[in-house]
Amino acid sequence: MAAMRLFLCEKPSQAKDIAKVLGANRRGEGCWVGANVTVTWCIGHLLETAPPDAYDARYKRWDLNDLPIVPEHWKMLVKPKTASQFKAVKRLLGEARELVIATDADREGEMIARELVEHCRYRGPIQRLWLSALDEASIRKALATLKPGAETFNLYHSALGRSRADWLIGMNMSRLFTLLGRRSGYQGVLPVGRVQTPTLRLVVDRDRTITNFVPVPYWAIDVQLLAEGIPFIAQWRAPEDACDEHGRCLHHELAQVAAETMRTVTTAQVTKLTTERVREAPPLPFDLGTLQEVCSKKLGLGAQETFDIAQALYETHKVITYPRSDCGYLPLSQHGEAPAILAALGRADPSLNALMEHIEPQRRSRAWNDTKVSAHHGIIPTAAAVALDRLVGKQRAVYTLIRARYLAQFLPNHEYDRTQADFECAGYDLRAVGKRVIEPGWKRALPEALTPARGRESTLPQPLPTLSRGQNCSVAEVTLKDLWTQPPKPFTEGDLIKAMKNVAKLVEDPRLKQKLKDTTGIGTEATRAGIIQGLLDRGYLTKQGKALAATPAAFTLIDAVPRAIADPGTTAIWEQALDMVQNGEMSLEDFVAKQSAWMTKQVERCMGLHLTITGPALSIDRTAAPWKKKRKASPRKPSTKGTRSAGKRTKKPVAPA
Repeated sequence: MAAMRLFLCEKPSQAKDIAKVLGANRRGEGCWVGANVTVTWCIGHLLETAPPDAYDARYKRWDLNDLPIVPEHWKMLVKPKTASQFKAVKRLLGEARELVIATDADREGEMIARELVEHCRYRGPIQRLWLSALDEASIRKALATLKPGAETFNLYHSALGRSRADWLIGMNMSRLFTLLGRRSGYQGVLPVGRVQTPTLRLVVDRDRTITNFVPVPYWAIDVQLLAEGIPFIAQWRAPEDACDEHGRCLHHELAQVAAETMRTVTTAQVTKLTTERVREAPPLPFDLGTLQEVCSKKLGLGAQETFDIAQALYETHKVITYPRSDCGYLPLSQHGEAPAILAALGRADPSLNALMEHIEPQRRSRAWNDTKVSAHHGIIPTAAAVALDRLVGKQRAVYTLIRARYLAQFLPNHEYDRTQADFECAGYDLRAVGKRVIEPGWKRALPEALTPARGRESTLPQPLPTLSRGQNCSVAEVTLKDLWTQPPKPFTEGDLIKAMKNVAKLVEDPRLKQKLKDTTGIGTEATRAGIIQGLLDRGYLTKQGKALAATPAAFTLIDAVPRAIADPGTTAIWEQALDMVQNGEMSLEDFVAKQSAWMTKQVERCMGLHLTITGPALSIDRTAAPWKKKRKASPRKPSTKGTRSAGKRTKKPVAPA
């Protein structure tokens, strides 16, 4: 009997696509079968970390005296719902002479496969299929360049480390704070998570900043000028000693006198004139986080909704590359595929014909840079482009955004002249800024970028008439504006995703801030949306329109948990440690030992806390596992999902209190 080569995929749909290319067309029990090749699949994780009572029956009852719970030898259990598929995979692993791991090309995908390899004690050779897209051409290309299994093994340990850290914090701190809550009469569950609690802290801090915000009045003056009959607006420039750090005039009398004085004159003279040519390179292709931000802002989509749509475009329609990417750059080798992709996009959508006249397939933007590409490259269309009428509604809108970012890479820079004109009017300084587009460039591919949001037209740079130094312009109107400083807006879902990615900006400690500059932030591209949704599901966050708001239970929890557990900086440091595991710089055992020691110390410190609980009890079953994250298509790690939007980000991020 010929040796059987087994491909282990993450999902049935993925297995079907790969099996088709391999010619494994006969359906078997939990697999596809071909000549000397079999393709099987998981359904997300087929195994799960055992609960505390699997180590000792007394842990079924929650008791402070049993904390902390730290397993000496970690156990994995078969998930009951998918036990039949586990049985099929176990049988096939026993029969296989060679294994090709074909799960998703990330650390969680690696764990889904490797935990089965370990649990079923497979000891044969392993290779890794590293896929960035599921169209036939991409699968064939990946099959021709299989990686040695050892090359991606550390991804498994990194994912396993994160899973165990989540378990240690979720199990111990959720039990601890729930039991402390009961002491004060609170009968709900207070779930605590390694990632969800620092994320919650961001919203709690923002809500407190909004609540405690004290508005301050300030004044501005708009002066409408005319040059050769063409109107434009110049703004009064108040003296520095009368302004705050943002240049806002805080003295009403000064502004009032300035406005009244300028109303008495008929002209303002140009004192200085500068024009500079500005060249803007196209934005990079999307990574998942940026896609979620833009879809929240442009399309009003929730973060999890965007993720699900992108996953469907990748998995079902096969029209985009792997969506769970944290990188917007592209490998140089991918540039060779550009002519075929561009041709396919043109065939699929005739409305692109006018744009295609400006497209230069040989153009190589800054996006193509091997040194900047991480495990996955930016999200781009595949050559398997389909007629857009096969994509409807939100799927079509998201695909159009992804396609536009890719097309932008083959268009010239966007170029415009920025003119700054300074004026003297009755002894006061005015300034007008204008913009004149010279070359639309890549913005031709992004028509939505040229369309201002409703009510925001006034923020667009105005075109200025031709001006010259010493020229006198007529004063048509002087408007004194009474204004108030505004509090930061509540987090939108896109804003919260961005804050989770760029957590270094929210950390006060300068040494920690420096360490975090290159970190992945809180969570990963694939989990951030789910983390937010988990907080909504647990009753810590609510949606008010598009805005997220923290509930009373959220304020209580954040005030009660140790600062380090709720500190976004701590979580980001842990992510850095996981990266060290992934890079082979730290062993899994060392990482888990450090987590266990840290957790033990936190439990000891918190044992004597007295909680003052406010707000209604959370409607959560305390027998459930509050540390676990839900997932739709592929059940993996702790709960995660997100939703919400509203308002705009404040200019300065709010640092944790």
